[in-house]
Amino acid sequence: MQRGAATDFSNIEFVFLDRDGVINRKPAAGQFVTRWEEFELLPGVEDAIAQMNRTGRKAIVVTNQRGVALGLYSWQDLAEIHEQLQHKLAARGAHLDAIYVCPHDDGQCDCRKPLTGLFGQAFRDFPTAHAANSVVVGDSLRDIEAGRRLGMRTALIDDGTASSSPDLQLARSLAQVCVASLSDFVRRYLCAERRS
Repeated sequence: MQRGAATDFSNIEFVFLDRDGVINRKPAAGQFVTRWEEFELLPGVEDAIAQMNRTGRKAIVVTNQRGVALGLYSWQDLAEIHEQLQHKLAARGAHLDAIYVCPHDDGQCDCRKPLTGLFGQAFRDFPTAHAANSVVVGDSLRDIEAGRRLGMRTALIDDGTASSSPDLQLARSLAQVCVASLSDFVRRYLCAERRS
């Protein structure tokens, strides 16, 4: 499902990950993950993140969580979900280097993807991060557009089960590569140089 010429990801040092649909199963449209019991890790995620960690790459989550703005869960609820996620990853020798959250609704901020405020925060916190050594891995048009606005490489998680909406079709056409899962992306693109 690769788009265009082969894309070289060998110099990637920072992997920016969307959360819902990349790390955990995405809830149905209009639904939200409000507590840890509703958070279901996707297959292979722990090992994929552990592999990124072992190769010295930074795994950074950038996630829109408008459920906070809607009052469906609190910052504390979100912090507890992410703390449990880090514990679950640690059990498999993996960790996330940072998690950046936009809690706002549309039109309230500059950080809700496809806007780039979350990435700006990360670039300040990780001074060696820049567009040329970073990739955005997401499952939506918002993720791909945010990466493109910054000049970053982009990878779309598309396992073929989502309805083929106009937004998803556009995301497929804009992303540099399309893969079935985070595990697939890490195996095919971040660790490909190890097989040569």
